[in-house]
Amino acid sequence: MPEVATPPSTLSRFNVSGALVLREILSMGIDSLRADKLRAAMTALGMAVGTTALILVVTVALTGKRYVLTQIENVGTNVIWAEYSGISSAGSSVSAADYLTIKDMTAAQQQVPGIQAASPVLNMHQRMAVGGGKEREILVLGVDPDYQPVRRIVVSAGRFFDQQDSQSGNKVALLTESLAKRQFGSLDLALGQTIKIQEVPFVIIGTFRESVDTFGRSEIEDDTVLIPYTVAQALTGTTAVNQIYFSMSDAASIPVATDSIHSVIAVRHRPESVYNVSNLTEVLRLANKTATAFTSVLLLFTAVTLIAAGVGIMNIMLATVHSRIHEIGVRKAMGATRRAILLQFLFEAVLIALLGGSVGMIVGLGIPLSIEIFTNHYIPVSALSAVVALLVSCAVGVAFGITPANNAAKLDPVECLRHE
Repeated sequence: MPEVATPPSTLSRFNVSGALVLREILSMGIDSLRADKLRAAMTALGMAVGTTALILVVTVALTGKRYVLTQIENVGTNVIWAEYSGISSAGSSVSAADYLTIKDMTAAQQQVPGIQAASPVLNMHQRMAVGGGKEREILVLGVDPDYQPVRRIVVSAGRFFDQQDSQSGNKVALLTESLAKRQFGSLDLALGQTIKIQEVPFVIIGTFRESVDTFGRSEIEDDTVLIPYTVAQALTGTTAVNQIYFSMSDAASIPVATDSIHSVIAVRHRPESVYNVSNLTEVLRLANKTATAFTSVLLLFTAVTLIAAGVGIMNIMLATVHSRIHEIGVRKAMGATRRAILLQFLFEAVLIALLGGSVGMIVGLGIPLSIEIFTNHYIPVSALSAVVALLVSCAVGVAFGITPANNAAKLDPVECLRHE
């Protein structure tokens, strides 16, 4: 008995029919753009500009954020500093200052876990005698050898003094680069020279600079000399210090360690004495917030550009629908559904947006990458921003193409065929 062929299911017929319709819509959409390439290119240009702006805004924001955070990190994100702030109003009758001492630093190191290194800072404003009998007002800082890693000091010539220099009370000094150049002409010429501080001769063993220029907002000024703290203490005869710097082994422990150090210091001094114990955690948080706000403002301007490009797409598509009314009537007369007409014009709008978005993505990624290649400076580029820009292009095409496409789908076929 011959086998009876099983008719295809409704679902399979629907899938085949849907695929054919979609293929036809795609083909007609591409043919329509090819028929008027200049119109399509000019419409896509606005979207290309908007997409490029979107990617560049994210790139600029990432670059700026990275620069600011790098500057802060170079100062030291794991650094805590303590200093005496004075007497509280409740103890205003007490006139004697209650400065920090080297023993406060030792106590904090013993009681607060995670402290990797620490250094006191003793300020001395002096007149320094240099070659030729010249004198200059300078800032002398008495510090420990650990001051270099804690404050991330860069030794540009010579060396930093070590524990042996400190323990032996060697009269050695380091000058800031600006001071060394001003007094001796160059960094190398400054090495081995002798300067006098309080009539005591010091041999210059190195020159230094901060890892990040703080423009005089730190304890280091342009004309600064570093000497061992033990020697500075002997010269001044005081046990007080102006600041104490601590370096933590783990940046995550900074907030807790800051409170702990403050508690240790406060217990060792009078109740009315006020001490400021700070870190850069708040500065980092503020920098992140500022970068986010800056990015949001720039993205707002970019959104305006994309909206303008979307309006351009809508205007062009409305004109296109009007110029192709007769074609719409013929297609409907031949059986095209409202859905097919809507999808055809909607696809054309999305295709124009995608064309502009693709060009904008290439340009937006190409500009920072070209700068990086030719200047050798790393510029962070977000691949996610390119994907988002492309998706936004599609969304703009749909949002501003739906109205013209819907207008075309609602047209009466009889009226369309009468249209000249």
